[in-house]
Amino acid sequence: MRSTRWIVLLLLTASCSRPAPEPAAAEPEVEPLAVTQWTAKTELFAEYPPLVVGQTSRFAIHLTRLDTYKALTAGRVEVRLGGGSGAEEVFSADAPSRPGIFGVDVKPAREGAREMTIVLRLPGLDDEHRVGSVTVFRDQAAALAAPAPPESTVETIAFLKEQQWALDFGTTVVSATAVRESVRVPAVIVPRPGGAADVAAPLEGRLVRVVDAAPGTAVSAGQELARIQPPPSAPAELPQIRQAQAEAATALQWATRDRERAERLVAAGAAPQKRLDEARAAEEQAQARVAGGEARLAQYQAARTAGTGASDDGLFVVRAPVSGVVAERSATTGANVAAGAVLFRLMDVRQVQVAGQVPESELVRARAATAAEIEVPGQAIRVPAGRLQGLGKVLDVRTRTVPITFALDNSTLGLAVGQSVFLHLLLDEAKPLPVVPVSALVDDAGRPIVFVQHDGEAFERRPVTLGARSGNVVQVVSGVAPGDRVVTTGAYLVRLASLSTQVPSHGHVH
Repeated sequence: MRSTRWIVLLLLTASCSRPAPEPAAAEPEVEPLAVTQWTAKTELFAEYPPLVVGQTSRFAIHLTRLDTYKALTAGRVEVRLGGGSGAEEVFSADAPSRPGIFGVDVKPAREGAREMTIVLRLPGLDDEHRVGSVTVFRDQAAALAAPAPPESTVETIAFLKEQQWALDFGTTVVSATAVRESVRVPAVIVPRPGGAADVAAPLEGRLVRVVDAAPGTAVSAGQELARIQPPPSAPAELPQIRQAQAEAATALQWATRDRERAERLVAAGAAPQKRLDEARAAEEQAQARVAGGEARLAQYQAARTAGTGASDDGLFVVRAPVSGVVAERSATTGANVAAGAVLFRLMDVRQVQVAGQVPESELVRARAATAAEIEVPGQAIRVPAGRLQGLGKVLDVRTRTVPITFALDNSTLGLAVGQSVFLHLLLDEAKPLPVVPVSALVDDAGRPIVFVQHDGEAFERRPVTLGARSGNVVQVVSGVAPGDRVVTTGAYLVRLASLSTQVPSHGHVH
């Protein structure tokens, strides 16, 4: 038994002292290639291994619609290898392997330089990307021996296609444009002349009916707003007016007859001319009293109906003098009101004015402005300010400013009367410089930056120096160049991706 134990111990010692086998050498891998191209319709981002004669290379072709920046979910994709002495080779996939990603197996039959074209066939959206010259190697050893493409020294941010497609995302190409310089001045939205009206009680009485119109409610000219029951003394005024009118009519009849009699007597020589002159004067006075009575009755009726209609129940009807919205309401059903008390305040909010205050230091430049844009705090988009109505000629000695006014069609903008805004008075155009949409700018610790797209999934952070702004675009003095493609929608998402310390997993089908 003891000898057996020694034999086992010797065997274990021998096995422990035996050197461990060396791991098998890993086969060298060829770095995959990538291409990114844009047409007017689609963006192509393709990844594929180097092409080798007789070997299958799996292409992962990402196609994005540029009108929506979403993945293509259908279509046929072809990879064409042309050029050289032989026939063109075509490899295809009839549908995407995953939304937006087409997996195409490419197995070239001839080596050498070839011209690659990737074609999309989809009803209503045919497109073609001419990739250019590619090399088909004789064997794997030749592919490994080929020099690798130079690596970029620019630090980029990974933002995968799957992330772009799932979120609101978009890009645009930078172009050089001349932008008009502007002078920025504070302003406020005010009603136009005649665009505001106070609806007052025409007489003392009690409000027996008030329309249910809260502030902001739209009303039209002539619309009934309230009805007033006058005090008992007021209705008695109508019989008095009618009695005076009847007396004046009777007096006119007698004066007319007396004038006719005087004419006959003077014609017969029985009365002097003075008698006829007196009769005519008396008739004219009677006519004036009749006209005054009619005017007094019309005035009574106008006050009784506010000039826009009559009430069958003897109440005074108060109607809206202009179309607009209710800005203020103080009328309450059942309340007593005095003559002249303001019941409603109406305001036309569709046609308004933008009243700005130009500082004395900017007055010379402001005189050259013929148009302006409105900047609403909290909104990135500017809107045209409308027609210039006038620049003041008198300086306010207290604020050292001069008023400037623009007429604005507010029908679709919906700006509130009294709202504070800024006016950008547009001056002469500046020299052409690269421009980017305002939405492309991201505030990074107080400095504006943009994200430039290097390829389908790589973006570079670029600090920029801004110049003049016009509307929704701003000039870039430095940081980008014409032809760069910048992120315009979702730029802040790319910034968040740059702050992440975790590399996103790549879900592409190869």
